[in-house]
Amino acid sequence: MADRKHLARRGLIIYFGVLLTGSIVFEWLLLRAGDSIRNHVGLVLPLMWMPAVAAVVARRLLGEGASDVSFWLGGRAGGRMTLLAWLFPLAVGALAYGLAWSTGLAVFKRPDVPGLPAVTAPVAAFALLLAIRLTIGVPIAALAAAGEEIGWRGYMLTRLIEAGVPRPIFVSGLIWAGWHLPLILGGVYASGSNPLASAGLFLVAIMAQAYLLARVRLTSGSVWPAIVGHSAWNTTIQGVFDFSTVQTQAALWVGESGILVAATSVALAWLVVRGSWPVQRAPALPLVSVSG
Repeated sequence: MADRKHLARRGLIIYFGVLLTGSIVFEWLLLRAGDSIRNHVGLVLPLMWMPAVAAVVARRLLGEGASDVSFWLGGRAGGRMTLLAWLFPLAVGALAYGLAWSTGLAVFKRPDVPGLPAVTAPVAAFALLLAIRLTIGVPIAALAAAGEEIGWRGYMLTRLIEAGVPRPIFVSGLIWAGWHLPLILGGVYASGSNPLASAGLFLVAIMAQAYLLARVRLTSGSVWPAIVGHSAWNTTIQGVFDFSTVQTQAALWVGESGILVAATSVALAWLVVRGSWPVQRAPALPLVSVSG
């Protein structure tokens, strides 16, 4: 146990060293560009893969294998957790944006997406886009989301647990949020008219997601549910609900740093993660017990 704790701590030092070095470069380039990160996919993709790169370097330097990432689905538990992760952002979007649209806090519009078939009815266009994003869009977006999840939940979270870090899921969420904060405060990602307020609300929302993704990762012992959940969030919240909302004045209530999205994420995540659940490094390979 002591050897595993020592190895995990060494791995985390290497991991964070590589992650910080690479992330600073790409985030600086995105901040220097000065406009939305949506316009700089060539910088965003390598940034999203930095957690995976850091994990690979740590594993190689310490002579660890990659079996515990893990790329097995994890049987029925893996299937259930994947479904839960896939539907979570849909539930958040339906509740948060539905409330905003129905109360006038935000305005619904026909999604304006290049290549979307010429469906004139706004609701029909929304439904079609949602269906496309949740099916075809999720595996495509997973090509980027996997870069983060192989690092965050495939390596960092399990090492935080094994290293004996208090409240490892909470700490993992803070680290994940902190990685995004320079881009939010710089006004190029998920940022409204008040970047500081956006950063605070984003922190709340992403902490809820961190607990949800930790639950599906550790219960199944597989990284796939976390990849699907991360990908589904990006394609559903960013790629459907945001595209179907008039952005003027809406950022305070919806979007990844919106009040309603943050509140709904916390409420739904609490329903999912409360109580006890298995904690596995890989399917049928238990980790030490973990609390938050």
